[in-house]
Amino acid sequence: MFAVITMVCGLVFFLFGMHVMSGSLEKMAGGKLEYLLKKMTANPFISVVLGATITIAVQSSSATTVMLVGLVNSGIMKLSQTLFVVYGANIGTTVTSWILSLSSIQSDSVFMQLLKPENFSPIIALIGIGMMMLSHSDKKQSIGTVFVGFTVLIYGMEMMSGAVKPLANSPEFAALLIKFNRPLVGMLVGTLFTAVIQSSAASIGIIQALSLTGSITNTMAIPIVMGANIGTCITSLISSVGTNRRAKQVALSHVLINCFGMVVWLAVFYLARLFTNWAFFNEATTPFMVAFIHSAFNVLTVILLAPFTKRFEHLVERLIPDTNEVGEKDELLLDVRLLRSPSVAVVESHGATMKMCSLAHDNVLRALDLLEHYDDKQSALVEKTEEVLDSYEDTLGTYLVQLSGQALSQKDSQMVSKMLHVIGDFERLGDHALNLLKTAREMHSKKILFSQEAKRELQVLVEAIREIMRLTDSAYIKNHVQLAAEVEPLEQAVDALISQIRDNHIHRLRNGACTIEFGFVLSDLLTNCERISDHCSNVAVAIIEVEHNSFDTHHYLNTLKRGNEDFVQSVEKYIHKYSL
Repeated sequence: MFAVITMVCGLVFFLFGMHVMSGSLEKMAGGKLEYLLKKMTANPFISVVLGATITIAVQSSSATTVMLVGLVNSGIMKLSQTLFVVYGANIGTTVTSWILSLSSIQSDSVFMQLLKPENFSPIIALIGIGMMMLSHSDKKQSIGTVFVGFTVLIYGMEMMSGAVKPLANSPEFAALLIKFNRPLVGMLVGTLFTAVIQSSAASIGIIQALSLTGSITNTMAIPIVMGANIGTCITSLISSVGTNRRAKQVALSHVLINCFGMVVWLAVFYLARLFTNWAFFNEATTPFMVAFIHSAFNVLTVILLAPFTKRFEHLVERLIPDTNEVGEKDELLLDVRLLRSPSVAVVESHGATMKMCSLAHDNVLRALDLLEHYDDKQSALVEKTEEVLDSYEDTLGTYLVQLSGQALSQKDSQMVSKMLHVIGDFERLGDHALNLLKTAREMHSKKILFSQEAKRELQVLVEAIREIMRLTDSAYIKNHVQLAAEVEPLEQAVDALISQIRDNHIHRLRNGACTIEFGFVLSDLLTNCERISDHCSNVAVAIIEVEHNSFDTHHYLNTLKRGNEDFVQSVEKYIHKYSL
């Protein structure tokens, strides 16, 4: 009973160590994983290598597949781009078993003994703890966490190995192993156990630990390893619940790839046992042999299926056809499944925020055009875009709050804070574009025509608003701090310009050159232009402040305006440029 408890405890340490490792490795990788997945999947060979590399980085083929499900569900990737990545993920997940197999090295050589994980992992743990406690660098702390996570994983493996050693002489254990001589039983046990713990690496680790007793033969190990590869698909299947058709196809393809491989190679295994007396089948397996079987199964399955990938894709599409259900969302802005990979979710959120920035920029310019050339189609587009911006703010705001609760690197955390600060400004820009549309519509319906002098002044103001919108859009999308620094001086110039236009209007009103009704329209127009420049200033300050890991807007603006000769000169430059 105590051996079983110790083995379960070892499994818990193993899984926890792997979880810590994968989280920290992904945190270090940042958005590079997502960038690679989207940009480097055109070549099949590169896709396989990429899938293997990412899986090694995050230490989980399930995590890679769930990431693919989320990206496909968001409309970012297609099924055809994911299949070779899934092939690679299955190969990459075998690396852990090779590392664990080093524990079976038998040699008196000091160098060979140092290759055993249980011997070098304490040194790695010591280095890791030192990096975590002494370093202020987020990257170095993540590396230290990876080292400690690896040591916990190895300690868990050692606990499992120590727990199962007494079982070698147990009659009950020997009687239980007889049932595993039936390949189907072994395959089912491997599938179910891996499905429960959701980690094929842990299942393979347990088989490697059991192999040290000398009681596990290759005939027993091969079907269990095949079953473990099928059981690991449960994570991607669960993640596909509630997704669109294409995302479900990705999860199904992961299952079918491993099932096809299992059917073919299990049949080969049966036939080989039936018609040959190869001594290999009855030999006691070793951790090295388990790792080899694990790798061989996945590599041979890729070789088997790779030439028929197109047909395989068509099969998956036929099994989950396009039902064209009413209300089915083929494309989503963001997918909550990506929260399992926070660095990927940050990059996708940033992409959505940049799109929101462009929409707000285009909508303001469109509304400004309507002041002079009113058009029903363009006005309807302004209204539609404003609704989209409202939807983006709601979705992004909720998503970013969820994302901020995940384990993020310092850079990603700063990015999330910046996005939370700016999405409200982008949405408000859309509101002011709508207000400008209402002003343009009133001018069109009432045939309001400003005086030539007022028209000239408004043209100058519109050009200034166009430039501040262009600067803000470019600064945010390019994350360009110098461009962002140009926004605040221009905002000051816009305020001065609006104040001057108001004074000129009051002067014309006193002289009878303008009416009260025209004055109300002009006042609304000036107020919205002033608010637009204010929100542009907010976005620019957020871009600048994130570089200093601070969001004290008032302190920044006060410091900027107090005794800053460069700032004063920039303001004067823009006042001169947009002088009346």
